[in-house]
Amino acid sequence: MQRLLVSAAHKSSGKTTLSIGLAAALRARGLAVQPFKKGPDFIDPLWLAAATGRPCRNLDLYLSTLASVRQAYDDACAGAEVALVEGNKGLYDGLALDGSNSNAALAGLLDLPVVLVLDARGMTRGVAPLILGYQAFDRSIRIAGVILNRLGGDRHEAKLRAVIEHYTDMPVLGSLQECDALRIEERHLGLMPATEAVEAQALIARLAEAVRGGVELDRLLAACGTPGAAAAPPAAALPRADLRVGVARDRAFGFYYPEDLESFRRAGAELVFFDTLTDAYLPPVDALFIGGGFPEVLAAALSANAPLRAQIRAAVEGGLPTYAECGGLMYLARSIRWRDVTYPMVGALPADVQMQARPVGRGYVHLVPTAAHPWPGESPPLIRAHEFHYSRLTDADPSLRYAYEVRRGHGVDGARDGIVFANTLASYAHLRSVAGHDWPRRFVAFARACRSNRAVAPARAA
Repeated sequence: MQRLLVSAAHKSSGKTTLSIGLAAALRARGLAVQPFKKGPDFIDPLWLAAATGRPCRNLDLYLSTLASVRQAYDDACAGAEVALVEGNKGLYDGLALDGSNSNAALAGLLDLPVVLVLDARGMTRGVAPLILGYQAFDRSIRIAGVILNRLGGDRHEAKLRAVIEHYTDMPVLGSLQECDALRIEERHLGLMPATEAVEAQALIARLAEAVRGGVELDRLLAACGTPGAAAAPPAAALPRADLRVGVARDRAFGFYYPEDLESFRRAGAELVFFDTLTDAYLPPVDALFIGGGFPEVLAAALSANAPLRAQIRAAVEGGLPTYAECGGLMYLARSIRWRDVTYPMVGALPADVQMQARPVGRGYVHLVPTAAHPWPGESPPLIRAHEFHYSRLTDADPSLRYAYEVRRGHGVDGARDGIVFANTLASYAHLRSVAGHDWPRRFVAFARACRSNRAVAPARAA
């Protein structure tokens, strides 16, 4: 199978737009392209999934074991002809001093040739020592070639190619000119989600055309492995679903890891998707899962859907098992204030949300469960997760209980996260269903127990 990791010398080099265009261009050739994103991210994977037609998987060396990353990669590659992994930040960047969770470490673990995207703005002869340094820093990493990005014109490109040819043995696999038409609109959490961009598919098509015109696809594929599809193992049978979990999935809430949703199904849950913007009623469900997203951007529309807000509030206050992450927490609060306008939200949680100009919580978090955590089953003594939010809670009820102590990160107030109210757990942290922490199974078990308790309550009363 042909495989590659698209990385860069530093962040914001254009590797995401290049990866999207490359994935779409390869798909247009009739190839089955399996996309991956290194690290915790919801937004880039939405674009990569839209470009390939296959769910994008996250490979995270900090939240997962090496064995589970390898297994997740192998499982997702089943039936694919090309595996395309988009890195995060620069090739050698990572939290650990020894580089053990860097993009290069992932390339080494999965035996991935690296295609290095170079932001060439303002660069001429200096491109040579940059390339030579990246080659020499870790000889075990195979850099298959570079793609020159954000070029200032044909003359600029010719100079760079001449320098690279003269001083290095690095293949130049392609080049892209600086072009505003190929930009994805930026937002405070990164790239705008594909689920929200009106012209997402049109932009993906433009990116694919730019890549076809500027990148030598045949040469790139030849440098990145052996043609052929990865063998598909027999699919494991899912258990019979005996519980319905409502999942908010729409333009406001779209941050869900495919592995988490699959874990729900393996735990015996049927996922019932609903739209918080257009559905007036909740579907019949035994539990709710409201993930992350951009509720502040859609706050007016969320607020306008008063019938659904009222239904969700009644359900939460009535004890319906509910799990909300980040944007979901914001939606369950009393209100969201953004750009000097306050929008009423569900009102199930006694707190208000205030948007900030700068990030409040950003990066990996370490959580220690407290006695207030409502879900049954074994929990790791220290849970690794991640957060990225520009909001904080105000006027929160001081009597609120919290499921986690925060040892790294910010959470709700720098010390606590995971508001527990009735049968609801609402947290700024995003959990991952990775080795040793199958949180969907615990939530499904909690929902089953709550349903059983509701069923016996009338009999006891009688």
